[in-house]
Amino acid sequence: METIADPMDGRAQVLKFIEETRVVSEGELQINNITPYHVTKFYREQIAKNGYYDQLKRIVEPSVEEFESPGTLDTSGEHDNTVVPGLQHKYPQTGLLLVTERCGSYCRYCFRKRIVGKTSDEIAPDFAQVAQYIAHHPEMTNVLISGGDPLMLSTAKLDKILDHLLPINHLSSIRFGTKMLAYEPRRFEDSALPALFERIQKSGKTPIIVTHFDHVGEISSDAEQKVRTLRAQGVQFLNQAVLLAKVNDDPEILAETFAKCHEIGVRPYYLFQARPVKGASHFQVALRRGIEIARGINQRLSGIEKTFKYIMSHYTGKIEILDLGDDGRVYMRYHQNKVSEKIGRIFSRPHVEAACWLDDLQGNEI
Repeated sequence: METIADPMDGRAQVLKFIEETRVVSEGELQINNITPYHVTKFYREQIAKNGYYDQLKRIVEPSVEEFESPGTLDTSGEHDNTVVPGLQHKYPQTGLLLVTERCGSYCRYCFRKRIVGKTSDEIAPDFAQVAQYIAHHPEMTNVLISGGDPLMLSTAKLDKILDHLLPINHLSSIRFGTKMLAYEPRRFEDSALPALFERIQKSGKTPIIVTHFDHVGEISSDAEQKVRTLRAQGVQFLNQAVLLAKVNDDPEILAETFAKCHEIGVRPYYLFQARPVKGASHFQVALRRGIEIARGINQRLSGIEKTFKYIMSHYTGKIEILDLGDDGRVYMRYHQNKVSEKIGRIFSRPHVEAACWLDDLQGNEI
């Protein structure tokens, strides 16, 4: 999104979208929650040369569809599950810690558009307060450090965060959710990073990096090298991807992506249904099509490669989307829920054509 000042109106900008160039006011951008355009030089060059530009440009380049894309800005109830500033505790075993509102590049489909690229009071200001809460909740066994992208912070800053987390005995793992291996793998050349992960291990905890490869075209040779090096140092890797219309809504592409992840030692973890986020819901794929894609992925992978779950991260919990039955019902199962008795329970709702989210499925639940 190239910005050029409009000499006729200082409040207006000429912005370049995928479909066209148009003049928009600052007010229009704010009302529609349009995220600023920001992408690393590495990613621009990577998608330009790998043969997938027409698909991958949609991840980072603005579209006029963002102006007409309905939804909300907190689809999973993050505000309601915040227990101290910056820390969410939705599921008993997991703490979600927001440490920055910055990312290497800004994904157009981001479900935290309300935070990313802005100054936000949802970012943890006091890690001592966070640690105090965790210390008093022994059911919490792992913390996911997220944002934004935590790898945007200096390693020294990450070390200071760990100062508060590592002394907590009941934490068994520390996860870092990051897309920097796609956007800027050279971040992992920092000579201080191996010591940070070693420090986690010496504290008796497992360091885990949750990568965010949405498409095989994002897995560069640089990224592969960094993953292999860190794995040799004892870091575990999981991958989460988002099912995105016009980007990766193809079982062949996603099967290739997950097979490549498996090859380099990154376990496919979640394939997320895109959320009904204001300004980003045009990325959603209908549930019927999503189920067909998930089935097609599994048909193309070996048994040891098909470790992903097709997941809807709903307000009520993480819902695994299982199948569309011959009886016209969508079958699902709670993979996570605040109420432990609901976890693992299969339920169904009548299918509605073009439904993309649980709330689109009306009717009796059984």
